[in-house]
Amino acid sequence: PVSAILAQAILAETGAIAAPLRSTPRVCVTRRPRRPASPSVSTMGGIMEYNGGAIVAMAGENCVAIAADTRHGVRQLMTVGCNRQKIFQLTDQTFVGLAGLATDVQTMSQLLEFRTKLYSLREERKMQPHIVGNMLSSMLYEKRFGPWFTEPVVAGLDKENKPFLCGFDFIGCLSKADDFVVSGTTADQLFGVCESFWRPGMNKDELFETISQCLLSAVDRDCLAGWGGVVHVITPDEVITKTLKGRMD
Repeated sequence: PVSAILAQAILAETGAIAAPLRSTPRVCVTRRPRRPASPSVSTMGGIMEYNGGAIVAMAGENCVAIAADTRHGVRQLMTVGCNRQKIFQLTDQTFVGLAGLATDVQTMSQLLEFRTKLYSLREERKMQPHIVGNMLSSMLYEKRFGPWFTEPVVAGLDKENKPFLCGFDFIGCLSKADDFVVSGTTADQLFGVCESFWRPGMNKDELFETISQCLLSAVDRDCLAGWGGVVHVITPDEVITKTLKGRMD
């Protein structure tokens, strides 16, 4: 018997006799359905369209106007308010409109107010619109590697009561215009209506009517903006502020 067992072991090692297979336990794999991923900014659109908005500035004869909608949206199609401020007064005859991410708009407006007041204390004079534009361009380019997600518009009258208009992208590229400047998610619609309605030499009443109709007509074609608006008309003697009633749907 010992020799027989030894012979079987030798034959098994040489491969003449197949070694018995070891039994492997079965593994049961159950697949669970995946949960739908939460909507991210990439699926909803760009970060500049997260809150929505429309801003337009327009030049007239010794006057300038800037207007914006008042909708406050979250995740694009969710409206949480209709009184969001997007236009800020820096000096007596200079306004800036900020379109883009609402949190960066608030931060940028506070920083602009701080730097404008600091300039007045140091220089003992008011900041002119073109200086505001250069300062804003420098502020945006300074943060180009981690930019403010906002596209500003500057509108005002200089010392000679001539209109000054300029717009920026979010890294500070300045673009001046003699007729109108637009910004926000409604920029494409605003370009079309402003090119149709704007004409040179408008007085303050004609300018208010034109910019109001352009704003209301454009936001009706953009679901991310609207719900009313506000218009500031800047003249050498006064600043006229009026609110617009728009569609609420």
